[in-house]
Amino acid sequence: DLNALIQNVRSFREFVGEQFRIIAVIKADAYGHGARKCAEVLEKDNVDMFAVAIPEEGILLRDAGVTKPIICFGGFWEGQEESAFSHNITPVIIDLENAKSLDRVARKHKAVIPVHLKIDTGMGRVGFRKEDIRSTASALVELTGLRVEGLMTHFAAADDPSQAEFTQIQIQRFENALETFREFGHRPEFIDLANSPASVTGPPPMGNALRPGGLLYGLEDYISIPDIPRPSVTPVLSLFSRIAQVKTIPAGESIGYGRSFTAARESLIATIPIGYADGLPRSLSNKGHVIVNGRRVPIVGRVSMDWTTIDVTDLPAAARGDLVTLIGRDGDEHISAVDIAQIAGTISYEITCGVTARVPKFYNLPYQ
Repeated sequence: DLNALIQNVRSFREFVGEQFRIIAVIKADAYGHGARKCAEVLEKDNVDMFAVAIPEEGILLRDAGVTKPIICFGGFWEGQEESAFSHNITPVIIDLENAKSLDRVARKHKAVIPVHLKIDTGMGRVGFRKEDIRSTASALVELTGLRVEGLMTHFAAADDPSQAEFTQIQIQRFENALETFREFGHRPEFIDLANSPASVTGPPPMGNALRPGGLLYGLEDYISIPDIPRPSVTPVLSLFSRIAQVKTIPAGESIGYGRSFTAARESLIATIPIGYADGLPRSLSNKGHVIVNGRRVPIVGRVSMDWTTIDVTDLPAAARGDLVTLIGRDGDEHISAVDIAQIAGTISYEITCGVTARVPKFYNLPYQ
């Protein structure tokens, strides 16, 4: 639903204020929503930059005609620099070796490449640690093929009030790093700390750029604190299948791998052609629900690679070809990616990212 996507980014912009630049995170095929189409829409509406995880994602967007700046969180591996440079993709630098290899490419082309630097203030994954900040800032002065366009970090627990002290420690470490880089003459234009949860639930957003991700797609379990002000967002993705076959089985007969479901009564069982190879979690076996003809019905038996069985005994009119809603609304019933994630013991991001390439995607046309 591209209209929902547009409204979500507008709602976020209104919530945080016009003083921030918006970096729309569109990695992982826009969290499973289709990066090319989402970028095409977002480029025209209220975002300043896109963020991807790997160069190939950025190249795909460039090939699709995206012209706004694109930063690559994962930087470039050796051998990727030339292609990323030619497609005007801005790397996030995580170590000096990365920086030196890019500097060589820049010098070869007699160019200056803008880069963003990742500061590890406590997330512990990638980036420059606090004890290396001064030496890094000094070394980058000598790499004249690079220009420090942005400085960024990532909060570990900004949405958790019980860890507010650690969040403040991360903020202080970042401020110290920024001061050091400025001391060495670097003038980053993008000061970027906050993702979706930090933009909404954490301390007041700092810097001048925010990078919403799941929030753009209406995935609200990024907010773990109830009853706080937040942007009004709507889920963008719905997921559908259709009934392929309906059969009657007697009481006592089992269904699926491992015979994990046995009918307690004569039952009407419908099979739908979607499974864990399409992104429907196997952990929904005998736990999840779908919606058929406006009624919620249970998944029974194991979710397999290509098929899932549902119990439509209480819907005797269910027939081959009937629409099945796995994520979305049908009548008064609604199932969200958040609902599925709670059953599966994960987060909604993993659910939507898990929708695989063999599932065709259809988009409405956004209004102007």
